[in-house]
Amino acid sequence: MTVTPAEAATRAAQLLARPATINGLTVPNRIAMAPMTRMFSPGGVPGEDVVSYYSRRAAAGVGLIVTEGTYVGHDSAGQSDRVPRFHGEEQLAGWAKVAEAVHAAGGTIVPQLWHIGMVRKAGEQPFPDAPAVGPSGLRIGEDEPTGRAMTQRDLDDVIGAFAESAAAAERIGFDGVEIHGAHGYLVDQFLWSGTNRRTDAYGGDPVARTRFAAEIVAAVRETVSADFPVIFRYSQWKQEAYDARLAETPEELEAILTPLASAGVDAFHASTRRYWLPEFEDSDLNLAGWTKKLTGKAAITVGSVGLDGDFNRAFQGEGAPVGSLDNLLDRLERDEFDLVAVGRALLHDPRWAQKVLDGRFDELAPYDAASLKTLS
Repeated sequence: MTVTPAEAATRAAQLLARPATINGLTVPNRIAMAPMTRMFSPGGVPGEDVVSYYSRRAAAGVGLIVTEGTYVGHDSAGQSDRVPRFHGEEQLAGWAKVAEAVHAAGGTIVPQLWHIGMVRKAGEQPFPDAPAVGPSGLRIGEDEPTGRAMTQRDLDDVIGAFAESAAAAERIGFDGVEIHGAHGYLVDQFLWSGTNRRTDAYGGDPVARTRFAAEIVAAVRETVSADFPVIFRYSQWKQEAYDARLAETPEELEAILTPLASAGVDAFHASTRRYWLPEFEDSDLNLAGWTKKLTGKAAITVGSVGLDGDFNRAFQGEGAPVGSLDNLLDRLERDEFDLVAVGRALLHDPRWAQKVLDGRFDELAPYDAASLKTLS
């Protein structure tokens, strides 16, 4: 049976408009804003432009906003003076204004808490006052350390920094927190055998490599209220190794995710570059689908989700159409995952979510990389 564009738009709106629950938080619809580094916070302080940036998208229908990565309070957490911090009086005062504005616009918001570890982002300066640290002092692709392997004191300090930022998030009015455990940054460096060569309790098999992440989750869980959502973002791929994998089988993935779920994760944000690709053989489940199946926890999918004027296109790269949104909606309808995170499409068009929820697909345009240059 042929489905008309109007019928397809109605189906999308109905499926995406349903509320979702993560622990004590009710998200008004299934559309989330993916975390995207913007570097528009001089001194690590989010200003009025950042307030407007997030609240504008909440007002236009985004149900859950996950902020750009924010540095936790550890000396080696990050290098850029323009990436926001989630510690410090002035920085937290700026974030409180962001949360207040998002709530006034009808949305919900969680900060993404971040420590970059051994990753050095292009164009940034080396750590000015603190060494680069990681599980084994290795950057992706290195055989010899160029940083320092973390001591137990280092581990405890970082765990405490995540917990302190999470407590601050609840105190200043955020709706939950997301721990950044993806893309080759510090937490992920422990999860992946390519960067974790430790021989103590934090290295070895997949369960041991998960210990540091699980201790962060447990510390955060203990610090915040029981109904305060804790989200954990993870990925197979790394920003410098797209073919890297934490797990080759569902059984290996379960070994990694189970300790995190037991430690207190309420939802997993499974980061993939293309949401429609199956994660393992003999199943069409994507990474988020497998995550929900294995843990029973809520799952957020992400990876090149976007729409064009013909209604149903998913995008990757610079906007080449590669597949139909019907695939995404089919997965959502059978509860393979709970929320859909959208990145670049929301940079290009702050009103993307509202247009989708209203069925106004003829007003949508493909992503334009120029959107990265402004904070609108």
